[in-house]
Amino acid sequence: MPERPDSMSDLETLRARLRFVLVRTSHPGNIGGAARAIRTMGFTRLHLVDPARFPDPEAYALAASADAVLDQAVVSPQLTDALTGSQLVLGLSARRRDVHLPELTPEQAATKAWQAAAAGQEVSLIFGNERTGLENDELARCHAMVMIPSVEDYSSLNLAQAVQVMAYELRKAGLAEAPAVPTPTDEEPPADAALMERFYQHLAQTLDDIEFHKGRAPETIMLRLRRLFQRARPDARELRILHGVLADAQRMAQLAGKAGNA
Repeated sequence: MPERPDSMSDLETLRARLRFVLVRTSHPGNIGGAARAIRTMGFTRLHLVDPARFPDPEAYALAASADAVLDQAVVSPQLTDALTGSQLVLGLSARRRDVHLPELTPEQAATKAWQAAAAGQEVSLIFGNERTGLENDELARCHAMVMIPSVEDYSSLNLAQAVQVMAYELRKAGLAEAPAVPTPTDEEPPADAALMERFYQHLAQTLDDIEFHKGRAPETIMLRLRRLFQRARPDARELRILHGVLADAQRMAQLAGKAGNA
């Protein structure tokens, strides 16, 4: 039977596996507000992807003494870099997009995040730009979409407020029964986001090499294949096998091309 962490240090270990990722943030004040929001709930890991302005005095002014969170914030140029090491990625979105993902409430997402952390996995919760939210290609990197149930005629939640809601649900679940430590198994953990992204790049290139699309939209095909493999959540060993299959397909396509030109 699963066992709950038996000390606050165990809970701290699990918290350290959760990161909040802000993508293309326009206003530094929202970065400060987000830092304050997660710090009040016991979290400290903040990752920033291509922020318009950071570091910035406005961020520190609105962080309300959560300066350490900002000082330790990791700034990355690309979302893939910020997700490196993450085996579960949850994207916050105010509205449904063309990317069809499982939809979770904040409560369900918090439980899922703690369960993954308890299994030794790194978890990323990603929040999009204040005006546009997460784009389709950013949501395509997620395993599920989290929707805060705001009213339909005014769903414009401030970025820092959205972070606060999610941080609160995570803390509430963490203090309840969500972070149960499962019985150890021999199963490999899912591959992290960086390994998955390299696989998707190889897959896209292979489909081009074997002339798979033939008039079909490559973007649509890749979105569907991303969804397929995000559901499957292959481990690193399985990805190596898939890379081998793709490499052989590329080799055969190259040989066929040479034969055709002979």
